[in-house]
Amino acid sequence: MQRFEPILRRAEERKGGPRALRALLPAVPSRAALAKRGDDRFLAMMCKVVNQAGFAWRVIEQKWPQFEAAFLRFDPRRLARLPPEAWEAYLRDPRVVRHWQRIKALRDNVDFVCAEAERHGSFGRFLSSWPADDQVGLADYLARHGARLGGYSAHRFLRYAGWDAFILTGDVVNALRNAEVEISERPGGKRELRRAQEAFNAWHLETGLPYCHLSKIAALSTGDNLPYARLKAERDAADAR
Repeated sequence: MQRFEPILRRAEERKGGPRALRALLPAVPSRAALAKRGDDRFLAMMCKVVNQAGFAWRVIEQKWPQFEAAFLRFDPRRLARLPPEAWEAYLRDPRVVRHWQRIKALRDNVDFVCAEAERHGSFGRFLSSWPADDQVGLADYLARHGARLGGYSAHRFLRYAGWDAFILTGDVVNALRNAEVEISERPGGKRELRRAQEAFNAWHLETGLPYCHLSKIAALSTGDNLPYARLKAERDAADAR
């Protein structure tokens, strides 16, 4: 497997140098802040990634204030007390996506968040206690115990939630394959995901960079070389999310 230095140099050349590249990197998540974050925010992020899957992201972003109001600011304890007929009523609520499987996923994830919070003190403490070098294991746990949090959705949820996560976008996968990591164009099996994890673990040890920076740099080292201003705007929007 290739070291990370050539990937870093290639990204710097494409984006205009080290300083320009650093300006495109996401904020580094804080484990202490993650542990203190309210359970409602994790439930909100779960709902967002579930609703964005296979849907126009822009539409969900525009409707998000209405989602927050309709779903009681995602307070898991209040939502846990809703009777079945209240959940069914969301199918007639224009503030949300009126799709039963997505609504049911939120209801199921209320139970998931509450269970982990009871076990660990809060959902944030649960996430912050998971080893940084086992994102694939954490994603698998989310898929098995949460609702509609499998595959790409689990990794996006972790990034949104403030966990130091890599995301296997098409460009990141290309960078891994260019570095001679043995994965397919659409890695999905546990063996391939473990190989990706091992590559990021090795690069983390080599560079000391957080996983989210390794992921972003890898993405910027290959694929379409998008304009700097557009990438900077996307980074700022993601940090403000």
